[in-house]
Amino acid sequence: MPRSVPEWIGKTDDSPIPPRVKLRVFEHHNGICHRSGRKIRPGELWQCDHIVALVNGGEHRESNLAPILLDEHKIKTAEDVALKAKINRKKAYHLGLKKKKSRPIPGSKASGLKKGFDGIVRRRCPP
Repeated sequence: MPRSVPEWIGKTDDSPIPPRVKLRVFEHHNGICHRSGRKIRPGELWQCDHIVALVNGGEHRESNLAPILLDEHKIKTAEDVALKAKINRKKAYHLGLKKKKSRPIPGSKASGLKKGFDGIVRRRCPP
């Protein structure tokens, strides 16, 4: 059956979700938290969550929203941010923008120390 009202799409990612859209999202999911799978009881704090997070390429539209309990939402947001950070680290490494830090080989010029013929270890003079 076609929708009686057009789907809400945010003009920007910062656009607030109107209360009428929050109500439609809540009713569409029968008031069930999409993360924990339990019914949201009257008086419990809940929010509309992006199923595919905006930072991970999700869209700011009604079809990408679902109700979620406030505590579960904090956990999911932290996981989404951690996933995005991991993806960025790997991408930067593979593009050669960030190299792994390594320790210098002991005794090499990069270590800053040298051993003289008399067996005493000294600081290497700066060039």
